[in-house]
Amino acid sequence: MASNTTRCRVGSAIAYAVGRSPLILANEARGLDELSGGRLVLGLGTGTKGMQIGWHGVKDPESPAVRLEELVPLLRRIWKLNQGPVKHEGRFYSMNLTATAEVLPPVREQIPIFTAGVNRRMIETAGRVSDGLVCHPTFSSRYVDEVVRPAIAKGAERTGRDPGAVEIVGMLLCSVNADEELARREVAGQLAFYAAPRAYGPMLEASGFGEEAERIRQAFADRDHEAMIGAVSDEMLDAIAVAGTPEQVRAGIARREADFDHLSLYSPSFTMSLERVQQNTLELIRIGASG
Repeated sequence: MASNTTRCRVGSAIAYAVGRSPLILANEARGLDELSGGRLVLGLGTGTKGMQIGWHGVKDPESPAVRLEELVPLLRRIWKLNQGPVKHEGRFYSMNLTATAEVLPPVREQIPIFTAGVNRRMIETAGRVSDGLVCHPTFSSRYVDEVVRPAIAKGAERTGRDPGAVEIVGMLLCSVNADEELARREVAGQLAFYAAPRAYGPMLEASGFGEEAERIRQAFADRDHEAMIGAVSDEMLDAIAVAGTPEQVRAGIARREADFDHLSLYSPSFTMSLERVQQNTLELIRIGASG
């Protein structure tokens, strides 16, 4: 992506911060920033507690917000290794890093770091230390207004920052098809997939979709994909995602633009073929380019 573009930002969306050491993360990010000519946005998240333990072997999955609040400033210090050694002793990370050869200055003094958050405390982390918040694809306008913006402001106040300096990035699920019902079914499938973990229950309840989430979780436990999709109400789908013909999708995108500082269009994939995901993604690129 960096090699085949010249102007657009290049981002990692949500890379697992817990699966890499701070040095590896910093090195990968610096390399991509150099390749892109200073266009990288490093997006980081921790995933759920189950992901941290089962996927990445993390032995201390508690306090993921505190982990990111320790990691983000540490990465910024590593990027300044050309200015001197990095010594750090914290709860989650320990580092004694001295360069063994000359380290050239980075392309930019600061690579933007965006962190992901679903609940209030993780969203506060963006306000405390990050350059931006990557929102979950299931965020409704109501959740952004009533939870996200106040949490960012609270976090920013804690560290004396301007909440307006924290960019809010939306990930909007979109499906484009001349067959409106098919497009809606595709989006409903992805929403059901995301709503299945119990960890996301409070967020969906705050958006007014607690009953739908409970039915989805039960269908997931029964391994009934059709029931999962059927449990997504029209109200839930229209409040969170966009689906339909190209004209309907353009109108839906316009309705959600005011919720975010930057909006990323995101294709569903649950129960869909790779070919259909690719087709939908290309259609979203066309819509975005003509919007």
